[in-house]
Amino acid sequence: MKHAQLIFGIIYLSFMTPLKSSDGEMEKFNTYINESISDANIAGMAVAIVSGDSIVFTQGYGYSDIQTKEPFTPNTVINIASISKTFVGVALMHLVENGLINLDEDVNTFLPFKVLNPHLLESIITPRHLMSHSSGILDDQNVYLPSYHYGGDSPMPLGEFLADYLSQDGTHYSKKNFTKSKPGEKFVYSNIGAGLAGYIVERVSGKPLNVFTRDVIFKPLGMNNTCWFLSEMDRSKHTRLYESEKKHTQLKRVDLYGLTTYPDGGVRTTVTDLSYYLLCIMNKGLYKDMRILKEETVIDMLTPDYIDSYTKFWGIGDQIGHGGGDPGVSTGMFYLPKEKLGIIYFINTSSYRAFKKKEEKIFDFGKRLLLKGNLTKQSITL
Repeated sequence: MKHAQLIFGIIYLSFMTPLKSSDGEMEKFNTYINESISDANIAGMAVAIVSGDSIVFTQGYGYSDIQTKEPFTPNTVINIASISKTFVGVALMHLVENGLINLDEDVNTFLPFKVLNPHLLESIITPRHLMSHSSGILDDQNVYLPSYHYGGDSPMPLGEFLADYLSQDGTHYSKKNFTKSKPGEKFVYSNIGAGLAGYIVERVSGKPLNVFTRDVIFKPLGMNNTCWFLSEMDRSKHTRLYESEKKHTQLKRVDLYGLTTYPDGGVRTTVTDLSYYLLCIMNKGLYKDMRILKEETVIDMLTPDYIDSYTKFWGIGDQIGHGGGDPGVSTGMFYLPKEKLGIIYFINTSSYRAFKKKEEKIFDFGKRLLLKGNLTKQSITL
């Protein structure tokens, strides 16, 4: 089947005044997205645009299941890969705000095992280092990739994996697991480091990370279709996942999977739910009448520590947010602080690099619609 045959749009929008066909903005954007996902051989995706305190645009394209032709909508659930790390950042800042943790303490203060960099025996690693990917912890792909558990949630406890990898008596402990750079000196992206940060949230809060984030983030923001584990949700709501193969002409099904180091990429949500979260961060911790962090805490969270482009699990600069890529998954969540405009996109096909350059076009579409005064309040496809 030619992939172009898989693509169609599903949309319901609220406008201050209806878009006239002569405006053409919606038609141009839909054409652009349809052509882009056809060229990249994407099965399905959804886009959301947010501004001020509202979702102003949502639309789904293609299929969440190409066999049953189930459409991919703004309420389709997908695992969002590394965007999940931002929730760990918010959770840690919640603990900071409540005086339960100091980001500059030795991580070993909070752990039942000892993390030891064999190259730097006298140096300490702190939560702040973990949150800026400057801890010196490396991802050994020969250990990390097999920790993906296809078919369901990982049966291995997070703490057990971390102790095995980071503690001197662990089976997979090795000098190769650490850089020779002092913590805080060098940016080296670390999924296992993010997993350790999430585990510290569990140790300090006394709750599993999925429960803690549900209590302090998901439930307060009304993110009712958001969780971490497949066992927490109705799998029928979860999109199927695909990888493009044979020169982007065919799609291969990818089994759903769980992550042993789930804090680094395990959140499952919809573009609608994630829009509430993004709006909350854009409005410095407040969404509608619900505040999850103090304004000064959000400002601190987005203030650089060691490098100018990434801090506390958030990419910062002219745009703020995070992207994600995993087997069968490509995601992005970003906002422009000056324009107060944000975008989210979820794709159920491994195509992050192919689609990354399209983000600017989505931003441009949002800017044009806002300038024309076409978009008003929340618009969601149900």
